[in-house]
Formats: sequence, C-alpha cells, structure tokens
Amino acid sequence: MPRVYEIYHNNIKDYRGKATVPLLWDKKTKKIVNNESSDMIQFFNTEFNAFATNPTFNLRPPRFVKKIEELEPLLYDGLNNRVYKTGFATSQQAYDESVAILWQTLDKLEDMLSKSRYLCGDTFTEADIRAFVTLVRFDPVYTIHFKCVRRIEDYPALRAYLRDIYNIPAVKRSVRMDEIRNHYFRSHLHINPTRVVARFELNYEVPHKNDKKGQRSKL
Repeated sequence: MPRVYEIYHNNIKDYRGKATVPLLWDKKTKKIVNNESSDMIQFFNTEFNAFATNPTFNLRPPRFVKKIEELEPLLYDGLNNRVYKTGFATSQQAYDESVAILWQTLDKLEDMLSKSRYLCGDTFTEADIRAFVTLVRFDPVYTIHFKCVRRIEDYPALRAYLRDIYNIPAVKRSVRMDEIRNHYFRSHLHINPTRVVARFELNYEVPHKNDKKGQRSKL
C-alpha cells in the first residue's frame, strides 16, 4: 500500500499541495476518486449498497435532506473545522475569535438537543455522523490539545447525545480512542513538542444519570 503523499504525486502531475485525508482511492485503477469528506459521506450512504449488509439503511432520508443541508454549515464551520482553526491559531486574536465561534456552536447544539434526541428529531441521520466524529474527540483531545477549554461532559444534552450514539454497536466498534489520542498528541510537534499524551478517564459506555431516559439506539 503506497503512502498518502505518493498517491497524490502519482495521480496529479507536479502536485505541490498537502497530502490530506480522508481519501477515497480506487485500488484497481490506482486513481483518486475524491478527497472531500462531505462528498464521501454521501457516497458511502448509497453508492456501495450492492455490498452493504443493510442496504436499505439510509442516513439521508428524503424528508430530512433540507434540514441536513441547513445544518451542514453550522456543523462544518462551527464544529468540525472550527476545532482546527482554534487549535492551529497562531495569534491571540485569531484564537479568541475562533474559540468564541466554537463555544457559540456548542451552546446552539446543546439547545437543539435539549429538545430532540437527534439533530433532525427522533431519526439518526448524516447530520449526527458529522457532529459525532468531532464530539467524540472533544474531551479526550480538543479540550486540552487544541485549547478548546470547554468540555462536552459539562453540557447535559450533548453529553447524553454523545453517549447515545457511541453506544450504537457499529459506532462503538469504529472508535479507537487510543489511536485517536496518540495521533493528535504525538503528531503536532509545533503544539506539543514533548509528545506527552494527556490522561483521559471518561468512559462513554457508562450512561450518565441525566442521559435521555437511558435511551440506546438499536441501529
């Protein structure tokens, strides 16, 4: 298996950009298919149904498409990408402005999730996948490593929401927390030159007393 930067250089003549992931790569043709995460979420929802164990499962139901698309800017700019803008800020002003937007987003999501189980009501959708991948890393990594300061554990609705999704069996199997934490704390030497990995003792498998009626999805 080639390294990521080799894939870019082999596919794009005189490529000078960054070798970013995620990356969808065709092993047969040895060509890059796509490197945009928003596109890939949609691809994996429908384009591989012929190989799927549960091909009828749809993270983008037609009745929720408008809502999912409305939420995308909030989730991407306010949460997914915002933790990076905060963590990689190189001036006090840039950091202060970015972390303020991040905190506003967390407050907004807390308000939304205090009124419904998922972001689109009672149905688990693509929007929840987008939120979860950042929320599950927030306390173990972003709070400390990226100076995001606040903790999801201190937001009752977000805390319950995070545990609810984490305890979906297929989701839990996909989360390798040791790998996540080792990667962040040991790869950004300009942020953490000692490569010391901060301790993390929360257990998302244990429901909190304020979790939403102990609900656990059976997706």
